[in-house]
Amino acid sequence: MSERPTAQQPAAAGLPVTAATFAHEVIDSAERVLVDFWAPWCHYCRALAPVLEQIATDQRLKLVTVNQDAEPEIAAHYGIQAVPNMILFENGRPTAQVIGARPKVALEQALGLVA
Repeated sequence: MSERPTAQQPAAAGLPVTAATFAHEVIDSAERVLVDFWAPWCHYCRALAPVLEQIATDQRLKLVTVNQDAEPEIAAHYGIQAVPNMILFENGRPTAQVIGARPKVALEQALGLVA
C-alpha cells in the first residue's frame, strides 16, 4: 500500500513550491505554469496527479504543486477554499482556474488549452 503524500511529497510530480519560492517559480517564470493546489488528505488530488502530469507534458507547461495545508498564505492569496484546485499562469498572471477533479479533456478545455 502506498503512503499518502506529505508536505514534502506532493500528489503530482510537479515542483513543490513554498511561499519563499512561489514568486520565482510562478510569477517570474517565462513559461506557462500550471499550479496544482492540493492537500495530503485529498483522495481526488492523488487521483488527479497523473492527469495533471500528462497535461503538463502534452501542453508543454511547467507543473508546480502547493500544499494548501503547509502554505496557507499562498492558498488564501488565490482564494483557494477547496482542493484539487488548479490555476494556469501566463506571463505571471492567472488566466484560468479549475476547481475539482475532471477528466483530462475537460480540464484542458476549462483551462483554455484546447478548443
